[in-house]
Amino acid sequence: MGMKAIAVMPAMNEAGRIGPAITGAFKHVQNVIVVDDGSKDVTVEEAKKAGAIVLRHSLNRGQGAALKTGTQAALMLGADVIVHIDADGQHDPDMIPHMLAPITEGKSDVVFGSRFLGVSSEGMPFARRLLLGAAMVFNRLILGISKHITDPQSGLRAMTADAARKIDFKQDRMAHCSEILRLVSRSDLRWMEVPVRIRYTADTLAKGQKPADAFKILWQLLLGSFQ
Repeated sequence: MGMKAIAVMPAMNEAGRIGPAITGAFKHVQNVIVVDDGSKDVTVEEAKKAGAIVLRHSLNRGQGAALKTGTQAALMLGADVIVHIDADGQHDPDMIPHMLAPITEGKSDVVFGSRFLGVSSEGMPFARRLLLGAAMVFNRLILGISKHITDPQSGLRAMTADAARKIDFKQDRMAHCSEILRLVSRSDLRWMEVPVRIRYTADTLAKGQKPADAFKILWQLLLGSFQ
C-alpha cells in the first residue's frame, strides 16, 4: 500500500488562482488542506469547490502560522508524507512526484525544492535572484547552516510524518523558511534538495517578497532567537 500524501496550502486572497493549484495537486496527493489566513475575497469558496479541506484563521497570522495549522491537521488525518506548496500557482504541482520520490524510496526524510539545480524558473526577475543569493549567504554565515544549500527560501518542501513532528517551527511569518531549514540541518533528519520548476507571473511577483522583506525576516529571526 502506498504512502498517504497530503498537500498543505497556506492561502490569503488567492481567488482566481487557488482552484487550479488545488486541482493540480490532487493529481499527486490523496488530499489537500487549505489554510485560509484571513482572506477578504472568495478564496475559501473556490478552495471548497475544488475539493480541498479548508481551515480558517479569522485574522491574518502569516504563512508560517498557516503552514503550522495545516501540518498539524495533516498529521491528524493520518498523512505519511506532507507537502508544503503555495496556493497561487507559482509552485508547479507536477513537481510533487519529484519531491516525493526520495522519501518513498527511503533516501530522505525531508526534501526541499530548489530553483537553482538545473530547472529554469519561468519569469524570475534578476532582483529576486539577487535576494535569494543574499539569503543563501545569510543562512550560512548567520544561522550556521554548514551544509551547502542552493535555495534557502524555497517554500516547496516535502517531509515524512515523523519529520513533521520533529520540526517544531515557531515563526509565524516570512522567517519560517529559514527556521525550518535550520531546525532540519541541526537534527538527525536526512535531507536533500531536488530541482523544481517555479513560475513567476505579475500576480505572484506583486504578492511575493520584496528586497525590503529581507530585513523583516532578519528582524523576525533575531526576535525569535532560535533557542
